[in-house]
Amino acid sequence: MNATFSLAPLFRQSVGFDRFNDLFESVLRNDTGSTYPPYNVEKRGDDDYRIVIAAAGLRNEDLDLQVESGVLTVTGGRREKSEEAVTYLHQGIAQRAFKLSFRLADHIEVRGAHLENGLLNIDLVREVPEAAKPRRIEIGSAAPTPREQPALANAA
Repeated sequence: MNATFSLAPLFRQSVGFDRFNDLFESVLRNDTGSTYPPYNVEKRGDDDYRIVIAAAGLRNEDLDLQVESGVLTVTGGRREKSEEAVTYLHQGIAQRAFKLSFRLADHIEVRGAHLENGLLNIDLVREVPEAAKPRRIEIGSAAPTPREQPALANAA
């Protein structure tokens, strides 16, 4: 089932929100339905966020994080096979390759990431620059134009 709709009527009364239309279209086009690996997105404060990804059996070297054009991409690869000859009677811990992408809102920056107890924690913070913060605009009246001053004759 492919549902298509247009947000054009919403854009008649807004300026600069055309990126939302692209976001909704990309979500509708994403039919992969991948749920591997499981992850949480947490809001930890007014401007602090964390993405927690289950990365069981992976090491720091197996994971890669990149931010490009406002998209955080997390990729994980399967470890090299160990030199030990292991025969699995049951292998329930998935170690397949994955790629997760998260579109970051304006002014969201990646503060850092760490792997602890099989969970990859990616800390994010919203840092709004002063120029982008709301400011009050004073309403003033039109300044009167200065009248021409009569030229003073040189007194001799």
